[in-house]
Amino acid sequence: MVEGDDPQWRERQRQAVRAHADADARRRAAEQAQAAELVAWFVAEATRRGLPTTRLVARGYDGRGRYRTRLTGWYVDRAGTRAVDVDGRFHLLTVPGGLRARLFGVDPQPSPAPLVVGAGGRDGESMPLRTLLTRLLDDAPGDSGGPRPTTRPAGPGA
Repeated sequence: MVEGDDPQWRERQRQAVRAHADADARRRAAEQAQAAELVAWFVAEATRRGLPTTRLVARGYDGRGRYRTRLTGWYVDRAGTRAVDVDGRFHLLTVPGGLRARLFGVDPQPSPAPLVVGAGGRDGESMPLRTLLTRLLDDAPGDSGGPRPTTRPAGPGA
């Protein structure tokens, strides 16, 4: 009898696959919860410090078009493709684009924030979300326009 023909073997394989999928789902949920906590901390700290917000603009998938959104917040990366809005939601700001988007704007939906921004990308450039958010706060002018303090809040879980 071949292993694959044994019903017990197939059931054990199904259970193993299910167990791996469940463990992966739990890991992703824990990471998303941790990232959401970081984003909430960032919004509270940015608001407390008076970090200026900007009207967020989405870009087309092809990288050529720029499209208005109703979102206000802070860009997380230099490319302007990821942002946090004032309500504490993380957004990927790449959209299909087209004439309708050019005329009426776009409404990018929030997505779960990653703990590592750019992980799995082909360019190999990734950075922890905590580092990007802390850098935004550090690069902002101080509350009074004077020198910034040399210490900073570490953020949640640091």
